[in-house]
Amino acid sequence: MYATTVRTKFVAQHYLTVPDPGPEGDPHSHHYRVELCFRGPELNEFDYIVDIDNAETALSSLADRYQDTLLNDLPEFEEYNPSVERFARVIFERVIARVTDETVTELSVTVWEDEDAAASYDAAV
Repeated sequence: MYATTVRTKFVAQHYLTVPDPGPEGDPHSHHYRVELCFRGPELNEFDYIVDIDNAETALSSLADRYQDTLLNDLPEFEEYNPSVERFARVIFERVIARVTDETVTELSVTVWEDEDAAASYDAAV
């Protein structure tokens, strides 16, 4: 299995909407780091698993969308708790809509909310 990983960083805000969220229930910022890992068993005719320019364009659009925003206010989080786990799923869905290389059969998205805590979502594409 081949794999290519790309990363970006941005700052965004959120607050948790669960019962008794403690201090996480107040709006606060995270220095998010997003890692996209594209996987597949074969390379394309150029010996790529994914066109890295397309992957970086997807990352750039993610950073543009979420930089300095309050996640709770965005439609993709409507009726959802904007946890780091949910954020990983939201990013997965946005990326697979933009990066359509046929050699990519799986995508893993890892979202770090700080140096010690991360959540991932991965699935077949």
